[in-house]
Amino acid sequence: MATCEHMTDEPVLEPGTQGCEECLEIGQRWVHLRLCRVCGHVGCCDSSIGKHATAHFHQTRHATMQSFEPGEDWGWCYVDSQMLGPFEPLR
Repeated sequence: MATCEHMTDEPVLEPGTQGCEECLEIGQRWVHLRLCRVCGHVGCCDSSIGKHATAHFHQTRHATMQSFEPGEDWGWCYVDSQMLGPFEPLR
């Protein structure tokens, strides 16, 4: 499994929502979803208008996320610009 120094041994928290938290609040659509591996925040990917997953990283400095798309098993470290995983798919 690809890891980095920002990974913790803690399991991923339960997702806060089943869609992008910010997009749901403002009625915006997203393309793909990402789950923060630190706090469980669900945000939209950089192909989405809001880019809320990356915005969450910049706001919180929570370095690692993983795909919240069905069947996808990869993650990303924003600090190291490094792919992570494979992980157990979340949905």
